[in-house]
Amino acid sequence: MLTTQMQIVALYAGINALILLLLSLWVTRARRSHKVSIGDGGNPALLRAQRAHGNAAEYIPIVLVLMLALAGLKASSLLLHAIGLALTFGRILHGIGLNTSSNLSVGRALGMVLTWAALITGAVACLYYALAV
Repeated sequence: MLTTQMQIVALYAGINALILLLLSLWVTRARRSHKVSIGDGGNPALLRAQRAHGNAAEYIPIVLVLMLALAGLKASSLLLHAIGLALTFGRILHGIGLNTSSNLSVGRALGMVLTWAALITGAVACLYYALAV
């Protein structure tokens, strides 16, 4: 059972690190399959794989930093889980959505909404806790 805020952050950091690893493996597989060592070689599948990884690499760190700050400020475990779950499911859905189509898909759209919800909630909560007297 997770008993501290830091354990909760560690859980989501670990899970999201594995998501990044899987997305990087997807890029590597696409590179080998299409024999492209740098760039995307004009290949839509490789470009989708790169963007799924790049997008996750852009969002995951800042949300984890927000969660770490909130844990240090003794924010509620429920808040940390809400942010962590939104981030995690958002990144999974976004990756699946990009893997299946280069067009806007339900997974991709819902993934971004969940990721943005995690980012906004974390940012607002940090401001609240930082300015609360």
